[in-house]
Amino acid sequence: MMKKILEILNLSISFMQYNRGFTQKEITPVKELSLTVKQNEILAIVGASGSGKSLLAHAILGILPTNSKINGKILYNGEILTTEKIKKLRGKEIKFIPQSVQYLDPTRKIGKQLEECFEVPTKENILNLLREFSLNDKVFDYYPHELSGGMLRRVLFATCHGKGTNLIIADEPTPGIHPKALQEILDQFINFKKQGISIVFITHDMKSAMQVADRVAIFKDGKVVGTYTPSEIKELQASVDSYTKKLWETQPSNEFLEAIL
Repeated sequence: MMKKILEILNLSISFMQYNRGFTQKEITPVKELSLTVKQNEILAIVGASGSGKSLLAHAILGILPTNSKINGKILYNGEILTTEKIKKLRGKEIKFIPQSVQYLDPTRKIGKQLEECFEVPTKENILNLLREFSLNDKVFDYYPHELSGGMLRRVLFATCHGKGTNLIIADEPTPGIHPKALQEILDQFINFKKQGISIVFITHDMKSAMQVADRVAIFKDGKVVGTYTPSEIKELQASVDSYTKKLWETQPSNEFLEAIL
């Protein structure tokens, strides 16, 4: 039986919202959510905008806004992921690929930002890493604003390199990119998996999720409505819930004009 690397147990995320007249109202966009990520697994999380996907990522990484309230448990390697623990693990064992390339530090050269991938960084190690992600040696001395969006996306993936990387949280890493670049990203997920790394791939693109994921968790209104293998969804097996079936059936590749995602 494969080891569970990440467990989300009855997780709810709430915020206090001010209404007219300065009265407060608590909203709970994520409600009693539970799921697991196994060692060396790609778990895709698919859902429409506002379904709670990114909030889950931020909760795991400990970067939710200060006005948020969390109930439930997040376990990493069987231990509760406390605020202090995630601070130590984030950027080391647990890496983050955000949607926005602006996550990179605009004031530091790319080479400097990649030093954190190595226990003993050398220029040659960093240059080899750039080449691994099809980036020119000159990128070493560039600032983020000097690179194209596609190159910045490769740099973000390169930051996940490292001997100690155990889990990658990828939050919508494929927004509006060219099909060729999209395939490169999906291939990189497979490469990370071959290195023994577990991945949480958060996306609204069900087709991409189905290409690389071992399992797909479907989000709706802050809850998991079902978790399935890609084959279970493609074959529309009886165990698949009606919402998931509709998502799959309305994909453009299935000859429908529009996806509802």
